Amino acid sequence: MKHTFQIYFIFLFCLCVFLSSCKKDIEGCTDNTAMNYDVEANLDNGSCIYFYDIAQGLWDISPDCEEYTIPIIGTTISLNDQLPESIDVQGGGNNMLYIDINGTQVNGSIDSQGNLTVPSQTIQIDMGFGPMDIDVEGSGVIESDISGNLDLTYAFEIEAIPGFPIEESLDCAISLSK
Repeated sequence: MKHTFQIYFIFLFCLCVFLSSCKKDIEGCTDNTAMNYDVEANLDNGSCIYFYDIAQGLWDISPDCEEYTIPIIGTTISLNDQLPESIDVQGGGNNMLYIDINGTQVNGSIDSQGNLTVPSQTIQIDMGFGPMDIDVEGSGVIESDISGNLDLTYAFEIEAIPGFPIEESLDCAISLSK
């Protein structure tokens, strides 16, 4: 009887070990660079979503930019008035983005966490006095497929008095929504 009990116990132990070692398939996104990565998934179901992909498209913008009053002539420049109601973001491959702001292209990149980087570059904007060279740079984040933000700094020189350029920079916080 004791021998039968030992065989029965060993059989149950082996059965428990065997059943607990079976790995069940859990479908989901298995790419850890995707925004919807599922740490428990072991079978990729093609559902991965990447910040690079959702950053592309038409975004409505709400700018909150500093204003600049030109010395001597007293004219105020508002970047809020210069920016359009929406921007078009297109992909260039390798996480590169091209941001179309009123026909002016600004280059940037996005990482796997949704962080945007706009490296320093010179663009031209007409602020009512003819086209001006403006250096722009900044950063931001895509928070979801419908929201994000972008903080840009615009730096420029303006000559209120010929021969005496004044260097200025304006900060601009832009809310993005789809």
